[in-house]
Amino acid sequence: MPQVLDRTKQSKRGTNKENKCLSVKMSSSSSSTPSVLLNTGVQMPILGLGTYKLLLPEDVCRAVDAALVAGYRAFDTAAVYGNEADVGRALKELLPKHGLTREDIFITSKLSPEDQGERAMEGALHSLSQLDLGYIDLYLIHWPGTKGLEVDDKRNPGNRAQSWASLEQLHAQGKLRAIGVSNYTPAHMRELMQSCKIPPALLQVEFHPQFCQTELRSVCEEYGVCFQAYSSLGKGGLVTDPIVTEVAKNCERTTAQVLLRWSVQQGVPVLPKSSNPDRIKDNAKIFDFTLSDTDMGRLSAMDCGHKFCRDSAQVV
Repeated sequence: MPQVLDRTKQSKRGTNKENKCLSVKMSSSSSSTPSVLLNTGVQMPILGLGTYKLLLPEDVCRAVDAALVAGYRAFDTAAVYGNEADVGRALKELLPKHGLTREDIFITSKLSPEDQGERAMEGALHSLSQLDLGYIDLYLIHWPGTKGLEVDDKRNPGNRAQSWASLEQLHAQGKLRAIGVSNYTPAHMRELMQSCKIPPALLQVEFHPQFCQTELRSVCEEYGVCFQAYSSLGKGGLVTDPIVTEVAKNCERTTAQVLLRWSVQQGVPVLPKSSNPDRIKDNAKIFDFTLSDTDMGRLSAMDCGHKFCRDSAQVV
């Protein structure tokens, strides 16, 4: 597997292994944000803007504008966020302003759990229509379960397989440049790898110092799947943690920057979300400093299996 090219200091703790399926390099766009090489050959910026809870068109536009100024070139949305159309419109309006083209940005969206199964093709095509950007760079199955079914319903595995087959078709047609999954457990990943024709390019899950996902990262490394983090700040619950605060004080950075740096220093892409232009700018300032091995170890030692988000472990 490709090695990390833009190496940063790695902690000696086992939870801080490089994600060896990734090749990190400097982007060729006007942004200086490093990118990761997915198993499809597609480059994805390691820093992206999450758009969850950006519900008003003006909020989306303001956030996207601030992100483009700060150097973000990746944007993450989903059908269930209800803002795909707003994200698409904002980018079409703002890209020329910043001297950028569609090819300079990376768009991720996700299949709604209500479209899991036989409606997956329709759901994905609807996302394509809403965004109206020609193609989607990365499209994910958002949740391993199906809306309306119990977590132990035996139809869930079949629905996941049917959804994946639909995504494979759209990938073959070039409408989805890469396909992947979100909120999958190790069991879900192994199930998918046994049946898929096209392996997933990426798994997007909750990841932060209190939830290091050691087994899941190992599974992704085994299969050459990019491991991407969401909720890096623990829904804001980690930015006031005493250990994080002390590390941030010592390196004269914000706690948010420290938490994001902890991930990217391990080769794990991040998707901080904010509607505040100043915070969006600050969250991008994570590539001009390095956490020491000691600080990386202290942060990783916080791992206690604590999740801030919904747990998919019970979904069969």
